[in-house]
Amino acid sequence: MRIASALTRFVAPMIAAGVLMAGCGQTPQTPDAAPEANGPDTSAAARQQSGQASGQPTGKASPQASGQASAKAAPAKSAAAPVAAAPGEPVAAGSAAKAQLVPEPDPATMVPGSVYKNPANGRNEVIVANIKRTAVLIGDSQSEPEDGWPRQGLAKLGYSVHFCGRGGTGFVAANGKTGNYIDALQRGDWLLPYGAPPLVVIQGGGNDAGRGATDAQIVANAERLIASLKQRYPGARFAMIGTLARGIYYGGGRRSQVDALLGTVAAKHGFPFVSVGDWLTTYDLAKELADAVHMNAEGRTALGGLLAARLQEVGVQGPAATPATAAR
Repeated sequence: MRIASALTRFVAPMIAAGVLMAGCGQTPQTPDAAPEANGPDTSAAARQQSGQASGQPTGKASPQASGQASAKAAPAKSAAAPVAAAPGEPVAAGSAAKAQLVPEPDPATMVPGSVYKNPANGRNEVIVANIKRTAVLIGDSQSEPEDGWPRQGLAKLGYSVHFCGRGGTGFVAANGKTGNYIDALQRGDWLLPYGAPPLVVIQGGGNDAGRGATDAQIVANAERLIASLKQRYPGARFAMIGTLARGIYYGGGRRSQVDALLGTVAAKHGFPFVSVGDWLTTYDLAKELADAVHMNAEGRTALGGLLAARLQEVGVQGPAATPATAAR
């Protein structure tokens, strides 16, 4: 008995020391501690606790709870500040940056000569200084010079003239760079003025005569041109000027024929028409020709005065006496 008591007194302290040393080597567990890296807790108590918290049957983890746990464990990411888009660039949905819209230009404040895209027809047009006193003149090399006789005739009636056209062109004829009247209009080779002019005048036919255009071709393109211009300027007065020549009995030839043909087109539409197919001989102006078909300065001035008088005779008055719709 004494030996057993002695052994007991020796072994008991050794057991206590071993328990104490084993407890100091473990990491303390806290309520917020994450599961161990080697897998989820599979103990019955853990399964029971998980099932009660999620409302799922014991032993099955809830996907929603799993996602929430992952979101809670993942570190929060700071959202990058939205970057403003460059001018004209699209802005991503939800971005704090706002696109800066360029305001539409106001044609009333634009400088004359500026090009404006008319939203009504999608075409580029040019701003003129006083559209209500402007006559739009479509023509060829007879009208192209600043002192061309058609321009002078209209100016004498009080109009500012906006010329659309080029030398070497006509209802059918083109000059290699600029199309014929209707093609040039549709392609934008020259620009109509923006707004509502009181008068539109179509002059020409000489180049069509010189290049062998047929009556049918001339009439067809004249009709296309008139239709397009009337659509663009529904409130304008229209007039036509024929083809300058010597007259059918004085060597005018095809030029005088085209002049008469254009007279029939004008009559069909009820347009005032000034026939000039015999003016060179009727007014003894052949001596003022600079070449076979164009006038010198003196001849242009003389023809301008004759044209102004003839336009008034056929009912074309100055801008003050011509109704004009408001600019659009």
